[in-house]
Amino acid sequence: MTVTGFIKKYKLEIAMVLPLILYILGFTILPIMETITLSFQDQYTKAFTLANYKEIIGKTEFKQAFFNTVALTFISLTLEMTAGLVIALILRRNFRGKGLLRSLMLVPMGVPTLVSGVAMTYIFGLNGYFNALLEKLHIIELPVDWASGGFKTLLMVSVADMWKVTPLVILLLSAGLESIPDEVYEASNIDGATAWQTFRYVTLPLLKPSITMALILRAIDAFRIFELVLVLAGRTTPVISTFAYDEYNNYANAHTSAAASTILLLIIVVFILSYLKIAGTKEEQR
Repeated sequence: MTVTGFIKKYKLEIAMVLPLILYILGFTILPIMETITLSFQDQYTKAFTLANYKEIIGKTEFKQAFFNTVALTFISLTLEMTAGLVIALILRRNFRGKGLLRSLMLVPMGVPTLVSGVAMTYIFGLNGYFNALLEKLHIIELPVDWASGGFKTLLMVSVADMWKVTPLVILLLSAGLESIPDEVYEASNIDGATAWQTFRYVTLPLLKPSITMALILRAIDAFRIFELVLVLAGRTTPVISTFAYDEYNNYANAHTSAAASTILLLIIVVFILSYLKIAGTKEEQR
């Protein structure tokens, strides 16, 4: 079949798919390729160079941003997986109000990230609800500035991120729990296993694929965190994405910004490839 014949035969399909292809090329593929190209170009001569990477790696701000990104990802994943697993186990049981709880659980997913970030400022602000609670409990005497930097700021952003995305973790883990046959638990009860032993030796091993999927998917998203950090912490706690943003907008250096963005892209690609490998392995096992 000639190209002309192919176009005539599938012209409707081509017309429907073409806008999507143009969108992906224009707003995803081409910008990524341009960013990678800029990261290897000299700012003045446009010659191939690794100077942009050497420059940002030597910057204290980038080192801090890289550390904050990894720390935020680790803290967020720990909080989200713990909370998600506990709530998923609760939702597996039958109780009154289960449907309402499941519906309320999904609400944060529909809230825009910027809106959730602003909402969290009412909780973690100097005069926020959390400081007021700690003062009433006589844990603190003066309000804590949660956005001043350091571990407390990382914890604040992680809690805000947990509130926003834990529902996704719950859905993934709940799907994994539903796939575990009831006969397995019946056999465990017959053998006299305690609730903890059943959880440790039955539930966790069988839930491992779902936990791995949730970890990788959330890690991919956590590494590119941007809005929450910018709204809650400003520039006191930079991450790689905000570092690249500042390099481009505040210092007018598109090349170092591109280098930082490319490093972040490589980190995300590693996790995406890990996800695809694990997903493929799981599909083969089926």
